[in-house]
Amino acid sequence: MLNNLLNFPKLSSDLKFNIHQPQTVNHIALHVSTILQRATQAGHEIVIVCIGTDRSTGDSLGPLAGSKMLELNTAPHIYGTLDNPVHATNLNDVLKEINAAFTTPYILAIDACLGKLESVGCVSIGLGPLRPGAAVNKDLPPVGNAYITGIVNVGGFMEHLVLQSTRLNLVIKMADTIALGITSAVKNQIH
Repeated sequence: MLNNLLNFPKLSSDLKFNIHQPQTVNHIALHVSTILQRATQAGHEIVIVCIGTDRSTGDSLGPLAGSKMLELNTAPHIYGTLDNPVHATNLNDVLKEINAAFTTPYILAIDACLGKLESVGCVSIGLGPLRPGAAVNKDLPPVGNAYITGIVNVGGFMEHLVLQSTRLNLVIKMADTIALGITSAVKNQIH
């Protein structure tokens, strides 16, 4: 809906970048910068919502990225950090708070997801909302006008256990890569 208003091209699929490749931060920065530029030119305020919980290694990607961006002073409107996570039990309230606080918010949503083995360690960027909790069959509202997801582990069987047994090292590297890419994009918007 909003994507059409901003004249975004329809993506047949999202863009995917492996965090182990040296140019991934630059790729994220370039694509996020384009998204943010179009949104701000259309008069929207950028709000970053990092979804997840620190109670599950695999699901901590969002709060880790949010905390890193807060540390880097990335943007004024970041929701979802290790101190104040945005998760299944408070997501609706946070979305109401954002809609009450901003006249025309443009939400960039960040979340972990499960995928195919060959995609673990990849970051996806796309337009439109993401569906948090889909991997573990939670019925949560769609979030965002654009999204970044990090494929933290393999999906398809016993997702709760898979998220619990995800390597923290990978999740931290993904969160750092996402945070650095977004920080670079936001700083490009300012200059």
